[in-house]
Amino acid sequence: MEGVEVTDFWLDRPVLVTGASGLVGGWLVAALRAKGAAVVCLIRDEAPDSILWRSHDVERVMVAHGDVRDQAVMERVLGEYEVDTVFHLAAQTIVGVANRNPVATLDTNVRGTWVVLEACRRSPLVRQIVIASSDKAYGTAEARTVEDARLDGRHPYDVSKSCADLISRVYAETYGLPVVITRCGNLYGGGDLNWNRLVPGTIRAVLRGRRPVIRSDGSPLRDYFYVEDGAGAYLRAAELLSERREMSGQAFNFSNEEPLNVVEMTRRILTVMGSDLEPDVVATARHEIAEQSLSAEKARQELGWQAEWDIDSGLGRTVEWYREYLAEVTPPTATPAVGGVS
Repeated sequence: MEGVEVTDFWLDRPVLVTGASGLVGGWLVAALRAKGAAVVCLIRDEAPDSILWRSHDVERVMVAHGDVRDQAVMERVLGEYEVDTVFHLAAQTIVGVANRNPVATLDTNVRGTWVVLEACRRSPLVRQIVIASSDKAYGTAEARTVEDARLDGRHPYDVSKSCADLISRVYAETYGLPVVITRCGNLYGGGDLNWNRLVPGTIRAVLRGRRPVIRSDGSPLRDYFYVEDGAGAYLRAAELLSERREMSGQAFNFSNEEPLNVVEMTRRILTVMGSDLEPDVVATARHEIAEQSLSAEKARQELGWQAEWDIDSGLGRTVEWYREYLAEVTPPTATPAVGGVS
């Protein structure tokens, strides 16, 4: 295929991606296709504005329709497509939605994880499973959190990730499933259309000439991790898990280790965009974790992984994606709405 980088490991390998229509899922599918994998995407709802659709990759992969919480669907997909490697990314990822509707979030993120793992346990062909957890699984933790820190989620989304993380270990330790867990910082990049998130909300506001609104008090500290680095981290984890079964049950942090508070990150976006707008800090958000930052030392040492994009270069690519997207989808006479950011 023209323009496609093929590696022996991924060439023709049957790979299932759940959550393929999400931010990371879309970029992961693109990376897998570039390496020659035979990609199967489990999709519940169509998302025409997502990376998967806008890149037209949805037309170049095998699509299975269904819900990640449906045991029969998961077992059928793994069997019929003879799946070798599973990337489980499907989740409800919006903290505000989780706070308003905890049951649906817990059902998707917790039950969805054990359904995927149980289906994998019943499949004789699955050889690698990557479970996408999150830095939120740690809850409130010390700076530069390492992987053996206690999982201590307190609010609905955080708890859902703590639980999914622990369930993954159950299947590794009790049933010998080849499972590795990834815990990434706050992922950002082109294709995130959840406008209440910091990066897309700020970029949209600035492109429309309006002050970005910060819903928190601006102090929460976070790692901001570019999505293409995230996709590369998942691939690296799966590749090495195939060689090192002792990795099963282990978790790995992925981060560029440059934590910024919300105001600092907003100003970095404004600088990249050449804007002199001032953020409007409204301090209405609740249940925000005060500080989260990850040490990626284990991933560097044991996986040979490192981030390729720093904050400014990642933001540069991200801004260009949204500039193109918004120019395409915004009618010339429309009066744009402003989305708040955390």
